[in-house]
Parts: sequence; structure tokens; C-alpha cells
Amino acid sequence: MKHVTPPLILLLPVLVLAACGQVPIPFGNRAADEAGEPLAVAQPADAQTPRPMTRPDADATDGPAIQPVAAGQGLGDTLASLGAPTEPGLWLRTGLVTQVTPGQVTAPGGASVQVELRPSGAAAGAGSQLSLEGFRALGVPLTQLVRLQVRMR
Repeated sequence: MKHVTPPLILLLPVLVLAACGQVPIPFGNRAADEAGEPLAVAQPADAQTPRPMTRPDADATDGPAIQPVAAGQGLGDTLASLGAPTEPGLWLRTGLVTQVTPGQVTAPGGASVQVELRPSGAAAGAGSQLSLEGFRALGVPLTQLVRLQVRMR
């Protein structure tokens, strides 16, 4: 016996698609709200619009210029992570300096160590990397970020 499909079943997908045009879309791109009022349009940013801070990987010239500092003067605080563990020595790679110079870092507990300050090329507030020997000398856990006071020697 041969099965015959009723014509209504063949038209069902067409009727469903045709009905979709009559249903309001809740997230559609409409030019007016339910009351017929025009929707608000985004205004261009002005001088009062908050802006995000400069990213650490942006040009160093975008941030404030680093001023020359006399020996023994504090350069500022930095948040340091562990630097390359295969790189020997006591050093701090930081955006607080623009050339290699002798310095000193002090941890929050008061432990201090003399290090070689190396420029990172990043902005001064971008954070720093302390050598493995530096972490050990300060007695800080290797997996911890440590806030350091940085001074020139």
C-alpha cells in the first residue's frame, strides 16, 4: 500500500515561517520603543567621559616621564613576580629605571637586598620581575607577588 502525505503537512513549514514575521522580536533592532518614542542613541565621548588606563604594553612615551634620581633616593614601590629562574644574579627588572643601575629593594617585613636594577621597557606602574636569588634573599615565597620599595644605591 502506498503512503500518501496530506497536503497540509507539506504546507506546515511554510505557514510557520510566514507566521514568524508577525511575532515581535524582543531583541530586534527597532527604531522606537513600545510607546512610540525614539530609542536613545549613544552620544560621542567628551572630555568628561571616563577613559581606561594605559595598558602596560603601551609605549613608554605615553606615560609620565621618568625623572632622574640621585643615589640613595627612592624610586617608588612596585609589585614584583618571579623573573626568569635560569637568569643568575640579584636583579630586578622594572619600569622604574631606564638603564642598568645598582639599587636596593625592601620587602614589607623589612628584609632588604642590594640588586642590579634593569630596565623592563614597560611603564613605571606595570610591575616588575625579581630574580630567583632575590626572592630567596628576601625570604619571600616564590609563588607570591611581593610589594617592594625600590631605591638607587
